[in-house]
Amino acid sequence: MKPQSRRGQVIFGVLVTLIMTALSVVVIGVVGGATAGGNGFASRQNCAAPDLPGPVVNVSLTNMGGPMMGQRNGIMNGGAMRLTADRATVPRGTVSFLVTNGGNISHELVVLPLPSDQVAGTRPIGGDAKIDEAGSVGEASNTCAQGAGQGIVSGSSGWVTLTLAPGRYELLCNLPGHYAAGMYTQLTVS
Repeated sequence: MKPQSRRGQVIFGVLVTLIMTALSVVVIGVVGGATAGGNGFASRQNCAAPDLPGPVVNVSLTNMGGPMMGQRNGIMNGGAMRLTADRATVPRGTVSFLVTNGGNISHELVVLPLPSDQVAGTRPIGGDAKIDEAGSVGEASNTCAQGAGQGIVSGSSGWVTLTLAPGRYELLCNLPGHYAAGMYTQLTVS
């Protein structure tokens, strides 16, 4: 084999490897569409909430691990998930929730009254890997906006202002499998 043809083959091999790697990255991004942006790539939309009335509860939504990849026993898999609030109690009346998604997939916040005989995280989960939202007093699931929407995408925020009566409430993410994965906490309104 001539040195020039061997050199040409090496260059050709390197180019093919680079092209295949680039195509693989694009395919993984598009096919792995379970991430927040809907196109397989994490979406980072910086948005600022307006001045919110009443006490503001800052809620953080996170997940660790990769995008949720399929179901096992009706529950979506995707690593540990967590919903935390910066306060456990607020006074009754107007309360605002500023919800920030620090994970790499979409999340939401749903606020449900919590009966006195129930512990947060123990609601029955249906066949759709979600809980029944009947009785919800509101939600923040709108990217860079107030109220209900299609979910808060990765790196973004949403918010909601509610009027809450005294009692216990469960703050949770009710996207399929998220509640079972640990996305809930309790808030007491005095």
